[in-house]
Amino acid sequence: MEKQIEKLAELVSESKHIVFFGGAGVSTESGIPDFRSVDGLYHQKYDYPPETILSHSFFLSKTEEFYSFYRDKMIYLDAKPNITHLKLAEWEHLGKLEGIVTQNIDGLHQQAGNKKVYELHGSIHRNYCMRCHRFYPLDAILHSDGIPTCECGGIIKPDVVLYEEGLDDRTVSGAIQAIAHADLMIVGGTSLSVYPAAGMLQYYQGSHLVLINKSATPYDANADLLIQKGLGEVFQSLA
Repeated sequence: MEKQIEKLAELVSESKHIVFFGGAGVSTESGIPDFRSVDGLYHQKYDYPPETILSHSFFLSKTEEFYSFYRDKMIYLDAKPNITHLKLAEWEHLGKLEGIVTQNIDGLHQQAGNKKVYELHGSIHRNYCMRCHRFYPLDAILHSDGIPTCECGGIIKPDVVLYEEGLDDRTVSGAIQAIAHADLMIVGGTSLSVYPAAGMLQYYQGSHLVLINKSATPYDANADLLIQKGLGEVFQSLA
């Protein structure tokens, strides 16, 4: 892997507009489980499959059960930014990172110091009333029992994209613009199997595409540099 790390360091050094596209593998080393690995949420046993619980229709029809799962499995307050988050924040501080496009909802990139973050699937830290649209912090979910409600009586919903829901147009537009203007695209910690997010890679027009993931992805053949290792190991080597 030493030569691959040297090549990645060289590409980072030469680039001025880096975009990082990340998935659950970015945060697993912060103690947040992913969905599809052997120990992921999809392989755990619940009364309903996680993808059913995290759907728009389930939220509307079985809201209290949704929140029971959501509080238990989707919120990790003790999680802290790891070496990958911190290195990306350093690149942004140096003016080399154009933006982060993330499928994660944990807010760890912002906690590490990044400001140019496109959260395709929303964030646990933003919540809003479905009736009056007043926004609430995460405490509104944590410090409530059953279904959290607004002062107006409306249900408070996490500002996260559930199954059966579309992505936010402004976030998508910003992410596509950043990807299209990147001179180096680093994709890490994602199987690139979740659409429409994975489809955004088609907008990259730069010279070098780097893929870092423990397992194979559908885009491996398109990569100029392929590193099949964990992100933490790779970014620690860069550090």
